Amino acid sequence: MEWLQRIRAGDRRTIARAISALENDETQAEVLREQLAPHLGRAHVVGITGPAGAGKSTLVNALVGELLARGHRIAVVAVDPSSPFTGGAVLGDRIRMAEHQGNERVFIRSLASRGHAGGVSRATAHVIDVFDAAGFDLILVETVGAGQSDVAIAKLARTRVVVYPPGLGDEIQALKAGVLEIADILVVNKADLPGADRTSADFLAMPVRSTEKKRPVLKTVSTTGEGVRQLADAIAERSAGNLVADAKSVA
Repeated sequence: MEWLQRIRAGDRRTIARAISALENDETQAEVLREQLAPHLGRAHVVGITGPAGAGKSTLVNALVGELLARGHRIAVVAVDPSSPFTGGAVLGDRIRMAEHQGNERVFIRSLASRGHAGGVSRATAHVIDVFDAAGFDLILVETVGAGQSDVAIAKLARTRVVVYPPGLGDEIQALKAGVLEIADILVVNKADLPGADRTSADFLAMPVRSTEKKRPVLKTVSTTGEGVRQLADAIAERSAGNLVADAKSVA
């Protein structure tokens, strides 16, 4: 299949066609998945999840700008709700990220959830593989608005960023057993609103898994860019740590 060479060369039209084939489960999809397999494992996959209304899309948009300034090639997989009429993605996320669409170092793709549980779509893992093989070094996967038990992103991402708005209050007790448990980085977005300090303090007080160090808890205001640099730093630190771990495992 000629697609593989074109994908590896970063041909945008072929990347888009390959993603459509994988999403629609066309006949060539299985062959393509097999051909992609030897070219995977280089990208740092960052999952960004949290409830609807947390400002994930605006935060991802601001984060892409910061990562571009650092020289990265970035792919964004935005999982959107499905249209009840067409079954396709409701393109809210891609519209909000329109300022980066023309940059050759950015590729943004919306996927319809199509009723798939866990905050991602059935094809998300395969779309990540296409971007990985195409040489994007950072792949941001934004889930559809996720509830407490929507933790499928944990299996797909090397770094999991969980984003919440201020004012959780007593809700945090229930959340501890769900989506917050998978977080590598916790973000209180919309931190200019009342309750941000309290939510941040509650996150800091949460116990962590016995095998890990204390998780960063960051406050961001994605509309102004406040805290976005610190989030990019935390992701870079996770990336460096994983590269060291990978090198040790190979040795």
